[in-house]
Amino acid sequence: MKKKSIILIIVSLFAFLLIGTISATVYYELSLGAVSKDAKENITFTIHPGESTSTIIKNLKKEGLIKSDLTMKIYTKLNPGDPQAGTYILTKSMTAKEIFKALIEGKVTRDTMWVTFVEGKRLTYIADVIAKNFEFTKEEVLEIMDDENYVKSLIEKYDCLTDAVLNAKIYHPLEGYLFADTYEFNSDVTIKGIIEKMLDNTESKLSGFHDAIEQNKYSIHEIMTLASIVELEGARSDDRKGVAGVFYNRLTAGWALGSDVTTYYAVNKDFSVDLTKSDLNSCNGYNTRGTCVSGLPVGPIANPSFESLKAALEPTEHNYYFFVADKNGKTYFNKTNQEHDATVNKLRSEGLWYEY
Repeated sequence: MKKKSIILIIVSLFAFLLIGTISATVYYELSLGAVSKDAKENITFTIHPGESTSTIIKNLKKEGLIKSDLTMKIYTKLNPGDPQAGTYILTKSMTAKEIFKALIEGKVTRDTMWVTFVEGKRLTYIADVIAKNFEFTKEEVLEIMDDENYVKSLIEKYDCLTDAVLNAKIYHPLEGYLFADTYEFNSDVTIKGIIEKMLDNTESKLSGFHDAIEQNKYSIHEIMTLASIVELEGARSDDRKGVAGVFYNRLTAGWALGSDVTTYYAVNKDFSVDLTKSDLNSCNGYNTRGTCVSGLPVGPIANPSFESLKAALEPTEHNYYFFVADKNGKTYFNKTNQEHDATVNKLRSEGLWYEY
């Protein structure tokens, strides 16, 4: 009797496990089924470059395209594949398996491409990138970017653009306003379409600083100009807000900004070459090392990052007029030129001086 009881227990346990396994399998398959077999509405779903599979699954669940994000995660672990960036048209009548298959095969709904623009670069760089990725020449891109009538139409459309960009001393009116980011464009996009998508992004980024812009004594054009200088002067700094504070102090005191990066832009040189005495003394609307510009340059000298925009709008308040960053990015602030020179000499002696 005892032996029969043990056998009965084992058989019962096996049956229980079998039923549980079958139930789990059924639940797994049902969870991978279509959310709604009769759904006909198309849903646009975008995967951005660099997004992880877990993020994509989370977004699929958020859009109501899959029943269970947990089951989908299990399925992707058992059926590995890399979803491709792009824009897709999906429906709730598709199973999770069908959706994942479409994503890893890159069955995008339209011919699109992703283009990355690096922050801290000039408008001519943006024109280069556009020309390399689309069937336009750099000259065609710059011609439209610099077209006065087109720029005037953009001023009417975008709050961030004002008549200040039409100053005759400015080299390129849209310099500094095309936000550097990664964008998805249709392959048949126009030059104007690219420009306006980038301006849309700039407008969006600035919208979060509405109050700070309203309260700032400088115009939006002057703020963008300062942000571009902070971007280049503070590129190696761990304290861009502190750097911005130095420039604000100099402006308030009526000092020249004395920024080399403005001179580089003024004479159209890159940072791989040295500035000459003639360059430093050149007279134009940008060179803050010469005697022609007493305050801010006539316009931006590069496309500032979000961090530099934030620094220009939320600077650190202090009493410093000089700064220098060492090779590790640590920034040192001083009140006088004598103190500044002493800091530079100390960094040199300690092997912390940044060498170009």
